[in-house]
Amino acid sequence: MLNFLRDELKGISIFLRGNGREAVVISSAILFIVLDRYHPVWNDPASHLLYYIALPILVIIVLLRKNPLDFGLRPGNVKVWGFYVAVTCLIAAPLLYFSASIPSLRSYYKAENFDFVRYFLTYCAVLSASEFLFRGFLLFGLKDRLKEASILVQMVPFVLIHFGKPEVETLSTVVTGIYFGYVAYRGNAFWPVFIIHLFINVFFVSVVNLLP
Repeated sequence: MLNFLRDELKGISIFLRGNGREAVVISSAILFIVLDRYHPVWNDPASHLLYYIALPILVIIVLLRKNPLDFGLRPGNVKVWGFYVAVTCLIAAPLLYFSASIPSLRSYYKAENFDFVRYFLTYCAVLSASEFLFRGFLLFGLKDRLKEASILVQMVPFVLIHFGKPEVETLSTVVTGIYFGYVAYRGNAFWPVFIIHLFINVFFVSVVNLLP
């Protein structure tokens, strides 16, 4: 019995030593998502900036002992990701316009006294934070070891945080989560995905609230 226990503990130790960085990245990312869900601070922008940017950067510096700029914060390959941003926004605009007529989406995003400037500034903060967590911290934290598979891993929690939103939107995040991860991976930066996601969100919500 003691030999069995010793062998198992040794196996766990070997596993953690071999996968320590990946365990820290995935576990802390999930922890921050849970904390944001159950212990938000002040308002959505402040909570996201704390849990999705500040704490992940602290983990990068203190636990991983890496440069935060290596987690998608550098400009990356602008020539590559600029192409994806332009094409995606051009294709997305008409699709979003027609999607605004879907009742479940329209009722969810319809707001009283919609203020475009306030909404835009709020979601600049919210989406920059969430994109850094998924397409920065998670993707680039796993990239060295998992390579392209890191794109699939970061998609899973991205889908999960959309539970509670309209079904059609939640289902779409399986595709967009993979696509966003691919664009960030190819562009070597999280910035293009932030731009694309911000465009999609603000354009769609503006159509719902500002057009008849």
